[in-house]
This record gives sequence, C-alpha cells and structure tokens, in this order.
Amino acid sequence: MHDEDIRRRSLAPAHEDEIMERSVLTQVLVLYPAQLTILELSLRVEAERQDGGQDAVERAVRELSRDGLLNCDCRRIAPSRAAIRFEELVGGVS
Repeated sequence: MHDEDIRRRSLAPAHEDEIMERSVLTQVLVLYPAQLTILELSLRVEAERQDGGQDAVERAVRELSRDGLLNCDCRRIAPSRAAIRFEELVGGVS
C-alpha cells in the first residue's frame, strides 16, 4: 500500500491527467447510453482510483470535450459519436 502511494506521488502531473482522462472516457463509454453529471462521474472514478477528485474529473471532461471525445452540456456528459465509433472499431473498452 505504501509503495503504491509513493508511485502515485512520483507521477508527473501531465501523466496523472492522462490517466484521469482515460478513466473518465472509459467510464462514460462503459455506461453509455446513460448520461452522467460531473458529480456522478466523479464518484465513479474516485471509487475506481481512490484518488483524484472532482477538480481532476472536471479537467478531464474539459480536455476530452475539447478533443471531440465527449459531449457536455454543462449538466450531462455523454461520449461523442466519434468516441462511440472508435470503441466499436477497437472492440470495446471494458
């Protein structure tokens, strides 16, 4: 457990953000067609990763939306058509 905490602290912030983005996108794709709020998504991701927080999830949603992988209307989050098609092509994320 202590070793895991040390490894987490030694990751560069950019790498931590990429891990969070991967986790958020995976959750959104796995739960599709359900649409989640930031809070619901934060609770799911935190339960999975046991770190991070709502700020990290919000940053991930913002970046993934900017990249065209998520649709976010400030209330609900859903994967974009491009993200859904990519998941279909690679055989799923779960």
